[in-house]
Amino acid sequence: MRDAATILHVDLDAFFASVEQLDDPELRGKPVIVGGLGPRGVVSTASYEARRFGVHSALPMARARKLCPQAEFRSPRMDRYAELSEQVMAILRSVTPLVEQLGIDEAFLDVAGVRRLLGAPDQVATTIRARVLAETGLRASIGAASTKFLAKLAGDLSKPDGLAVVEPGTERAFLAPLPVSKLWGVGPKTQQKLERIGLRTIGDVAALDESVLTRTLGNALGHHLHALANNDDDREVVPEREAKSIGAEETFPRDLHDPGACDRELVRLADRACARLRSSGLVARTVTLKIRFGNFETRTKARTLTDATCLSTEILATARELLTAFDVTRGVRLLGVSLSQLAEMPTVQPTLDLAGERRAAVERAVDQVRSRFGTSAIGPAT
Repeated sequence: MRDAATILHVDLDAFFASVEQLDDPELRGKPVIVGGLGPRGVVSTASYEARRFGVHSALPMARARKLCPQAEFRSPRMDRYAELSEQVMAILRSVTPLVEQLGIDEAFLDVAGVRRLLGAPDQVATTIRARVLAETGLRASIGAASTKFLAKLAGDLSKPDGLAVVEPGTERAFLAPLPVSKLWGVGPKTQQKLERIGLRTIGDVAALDESVLTRTLGNALGHHLHALANNDDDREVVPEREAKSIGAEETFPRDLHDPGACDRELVRLADRACARLRSSGLVARTVTLKIRFGNFETRTKARTLTDATCLSTEILATARELLTAFDVTRGVRLLGVSLSQLAEMPTVQPTLDLAGERRAAVERAVDQVRSRFGTSAIGPAT
């Protein structure tokens, strides 16, 4: 644990919905819900105006429509979100190189090394929030503390558009009155177990002998929760986290029973996954097909290629072979294509046959068109 609140957790408030409100001023101040709009869609993000009606992420979209029928419902625009996310991350990296991006809308920073230049952590956080708002139009909530766990928790409690600093020496007092559900790793079942032995606040957990927790929850979880309750979290900010996989998946409004329909979706998914691969300057060796049937049974099957590639034709051919192992006539609810064993794209491409060279040229041209006119400007026909 550090002697100053130099770990910052930066989180963009209701990110997808905020971008929609930013790009369409008529939506500002109104409930906005972003997610899959089909009958099986789920909410990705709800604006704070929509959250007042009980709408939250992962809620079935049909339920969200009943809770807040007056909301504006929008499909995700991932390219636009990624564009703004990169602008925000660039701001963070201009403050310190120690930035650990957690997702499209949040990151940890270690600002210990910039205190002389930029001031105390709360001053750095204030500067970041002001720059994000001025340069992107988005609002960020920031928590500052001596540990990652506490920085994220403080930031979450300051939302929306807030800043919370937990000074060293005050951590246990800050944590003590909070409910046990605020500890990472405590879901509904674990919360019930804790409450059965009289533990309702984080302070209760901190004061209990660790051996009681490990007997109740098991060694790993018991030790983990006791450590967090005492703000014992020595994880460092790790910049430049390498992606382990890149992929695309789709849940369908109605189950697919026809192999031809599944194949058409595979074409689309392989194209999306490979476009993301190329935009990241990567190639992949392992292709994994994910399939979920109508009864929610989920299966995966993978194959490792001889040579790494970013060509959608090669990825698609492998995905098609993997799909033959499954009886799609049962009804397919979801399909996904995931690419792993990633490596940087070589500066000198391996020798391809004439057809491969032509295909690579076509895919590079498609990427250029999409970068200029948007991802929906051009796509595979078959």
